[in-house]
Amino acid sequence: MSGPLRVVRSELLLRSHVFDVERRTVSDGEATFDREVVVHPGAVAVLAVDDEGRIGLLRQFRAPFDDVVLEIPAGTLDVADETPLEAARRELAEELGVTAAHWTLLGRYMVSPGWCTQVMNIFEARELTSVARHPTGPEERDALVLWRTPAQLRADLRAEPLWDYTLTVAFLRVYGHLLDE
Repeated sequence: MSGPLRVVRSELLLRSHVFDVERRTVSDGEATFDREVVVHPGAVAVLAVDDEGRIGLLRQFRAPFDDVVLEIPAGTLDVADETPLEAARRELAEELGVTAAHWTLLGRYMVSPGWCTQVMNIFEARELTSVARHPTGPEERDALVLWRTPAQLRADLRAEPLWDYTLTVAFLRVYGHLLDE
């Protein structure tokens, strides 16, 4: 009888500025097989809600889809020793140009556990204060900042055929009850 599956070897195939790709050999003690895995440091996303109840969004270009995508502020845990909350604070200021006095962790999820190690940490931010927006990348610099009510965003979610999963998860965590209306 074979034993539990476990990774017995890893080989670096690619190193990039955002992620690595490894070939991991898995064994049950008798047989082995390989899986290519995207090794990602993790990420954060922020559902920012202003005093009027509007949600802060970015409409920005995304190269994998060669299109503009509607998203909440998000970014990679790519600063040494930065906690997910610290990264969320940084991303919110960079992308939307606001800070928040009140933060709630809405949850964490594995983005695609069959081939990627990325874990997304989603926060809700409230009691917002405007600060200078300082986008860091070309997509962020060209991004359009939008503020939508939950009802407007619900209508958008129903009308569009394809949505950013992180935006969908964050919206459902806070406003899922609105989808039944």
